[in-house]
Amino acid sequence: MADDGRLDGLASRLLGLTARHAERVVGAELAGAGAHRWHYAVLATLADHGPASQAGLGARTGIHASDLVGLIGELAGRGEVTRAPDPADRRRNVVELTDAGRERLHRLDAVLAGAQDELLAPLSPGRRAELVRLLRTLVEHHGHPEPADRDRISGRPSRTG
Repeated sequence: MADDGRLDGLASRLLGLTARHAERVVGAELAGAGAHRWHYAVLATLADHGPASQAGLGARTGIHASDLVGLIGELAGRGEVTRAPDPADRRRNVVELTDAGRERLHRLDAVLAGAQDELLAPLSPGRRAELVRLLRTLVEHHGHPEPADRDRISGRPSRTG
């Protein structure tokens, strides 16, 4: 990076530039696999936490309810999730990952591992681990609601697959 003076010392700027690059890399890799980040977020959340109501899934993923309905319909149409009335409260739906969804998630995990390798290429394994540790510290400090799903984002192996 060229010496931009003051800007080179601003962590917020460097994080922002890196985040934008990460979004491009991850987005391109997922698009190449016929997916996008919200597909991954729903599949990963269901794999990590089990069946969920649509409202619960929206809270965990940060996907707006109106967007989530269409997204779940799309995933259900591909046989990757099922959506059925909750037997305990028929006013709400429960979304569950299918075997096909688990297989798809496993393939997307591999795609994301490659994207992580591309993004973090200049860093040694030790520096990658340190970066992830530092970023987790920031995320936890600033109170982001779902730090448990960060293992998938960091490229660590899935606990469920």
